[in-house]
Amino acid sequence: MKTSALALLLTALLVTHIDAQAQTARAERREARQEERIQRGAANGSLTAQETLKLEKEQARIDQLENKAAADGVVTGKERRRIETAQDAASRDIRRKKHNGRTQ
Repeated sequence: MKTSALALLLTALLVTHIDAQAQTARAERREARQEERIQRGAANGSLTAQETLKLEKEQARIDQLENKAAADGVVTGKERRRIETAQDAASRDIRRKKHNGRTQ
């Protein structure tokens, strides 16, 4: 009985850890795509140097949120929503700044 309870507990912990890794990986892929959008905008001149710097700082803050959330091995729903909200805002900021008519 104790063995099966221990096995069940270990399985639950493993599943939770794998889910946290999957959530973090998805957020990191999205962040990488956003960073790529920023770099393309800087390269083609649709982002000024100042806009690029602000967007890169925003991405760094999101990276800090991800690291803090994953530090304990479990990304809670609240942490995941906070990261996704920050990524949504960053995505909107990237689009607005790339299409605001300012060029280098």
